[in-house]
Amino acid sequence: MNTFHNEAEAGQIGSTVLMPGDPLRAKYIAEHYLTDVFCYNRVRGMNGYTGYYNGKKVSVQGSGMGVPSMGIYSYELFNHYQADTIIRIGTAGAVHRDVEVGQVIFAMGCCTNSNYTAQYHLPGSFAPIADYELLEQAVQAARAQHIPYKVGNVFCSDVFYEDSPGEKGLWEKMGVLVQEMETLSLYCNAARAGKRALSLLTVGSSMHHGGALTNEERETRLDAMIRCALSLVS
Repeated sequence: MNTFHNEAEAGQIGSTVLMPGDPLRAKYIAEHYLTDVFCYNRVRGMNGYTGYYNGKKVSVQGSGMGVPSMGIYSYELFNHYQADTIIRIGTAGAVHRDVEVGQVIFAMGCCTNSNYTAQYHLPGSFAPIADYELLEQAVQAARAQHIPYKVGNVFCSDVFYEDSPGEKGLWEKMGVLVQEMETLSLYCNAARAGKRALSLLTVGSSMHHGGALTNEERETRLDAMIRCALSLVS
C-alpha cells in the first residue's frame, strides 16, 4: 500500500482526512484534538496522523505548499488509501476589501492561473467547486459556533511573489475573496475520483487592511476553523 510519499499501511487512514498545508499544524491538531493517536507517515517530514474525534476515526495529513504538492497527497489519499472526504484547513490572503483578517472562508468555487486541469484534455475550462453537502454543513457549524465566515470564490495561484505587483487585486473586481495555493488540485482530484472535498481558509493577511497572523499563530491559533472542520467528520 505504500506510495512514494506515504508509508501508511492499509486501513491506517480514516475515510475523512483533514489537510493543513503545514505538517506542524497536523501535529498540533493530532495532539490537541484527537485521542488514541498514532503517526502513520513521516516521509519527507510530511507527517500524517490518525486518531478519534468524539469516537469517530479521522486522519490529519500535511499537504505541503502549492498545487503540485496538494495534488500528490490528495491524489494518493483518494485513489490509494480510499479516503472519501478531504477537508483542507489552510490560510489565505484577502484580496477583497470586505474580508477581514481572522475570518474563515469557505471556498465554494476556485479560480486559478495554474495549468493543472490541462491533464484532463477537456474541450473547455473546468470550474472546480466544493462538495455542496460539506459546504452546507460547514456553514451551519460556523453559525452554531458563532465563527465569522464568508462563502465565495477563491483564487488558487501558482505564484506567491508576483513579478507584476497588484495582479492579485484584479480578482477583486470579479468578487473573489482570497488568494491561496492548494484548493485547485484538491477540488480537481476529488471531482475526478468521485469523492468529496471542501477548503476552509482562515484569513492570515490582507492587501487592504493592516495586521497579519504570525508564523506561530498560523501553526496554533486557527482553532475556530479546526473545530468547524472536525464537526464535519462522519
